This record gives sequence, structure tokens and C-alpha cells, in this order.
Amino acid sequence: MAIKKVLVVDDSPTEALHLSEILGKNGFKVTVAADSEQAMAKLEAEPFDLILMDVVMPGQNGYQTTRAIKKDDRFKDVPVIICTTKGLETDRVWGMRQGASDYIVKPVEPDVLLSKISSLAMEEQ
Repeated sequence: MAIKKVLVVDDSPTEALHLSEILGKNGFKVTVAADSEQAMAKLEAEPFDLILMDVVMPGQNGYQTTRAIKKDDRFKDVPVIICTTKGLETDRVWGMRQGASDYIVKPVEPDVLLSKISSLAMEEQ
């Protein structure tokens, strides 16, 4: 599966811009959602190939949102990469248990993010 359209879910405008710039410079079409509610509305409005999910957000956190996405038949096949400041191993394990395909600790290095996206695209083929 080619990954072209990415939904970035992050309540920090600075972080969302950073991720959007990395992705945009590398040919991805990026849409940003500031919280879980916006993310679900955007997912219902159009299809995405990948979701980058923050964890610490107002309202529903990224773990809860990832779990909701993975339980929904319409979105369950869309890979989610959690991008968060929560860097403990227990955080990573919990994120993966919610259905995430991968886990990145902020600050996100462009090469690491692009490598993980490339790996996901290869797995889907």
C-alpha cells in the first residue's frame, strides 16, 4: 500500500507544523486535527493512509483515540504511529496494545519518521 495521505493528530500547533513540514517536503498530503474529536470527524470525511497520533491531548487521549480507531471497521486497517513525549517502555507497550503500528518519542527526527513510514508501506504490500 502506498502511503500518500497522512492525518496528524496533535494539540500543539508547533508540533503539528513540524510533522507537517517533514511530511510535506517528502511528498505526503497532510491534514491536521487538534484533538480526538477533530480526528474522528476528518477520518469520517475522507480516507487516510496513515495517522500520526499524539498521546497527551485535551479530551480523549491518543491511546483512547487509537483504540477507538482500531475498533471501528471503517478505519481499523489504517496504520497509526504514536508520536509522543511519553518515552517509557511501559508507555510504548501500552500504545502498541491499543493497536498502534509503531511508536516514536518526540522530538521526532525526520529520518526516523520517514524510515518508519517506509517500513509500514513495505509491510502492507
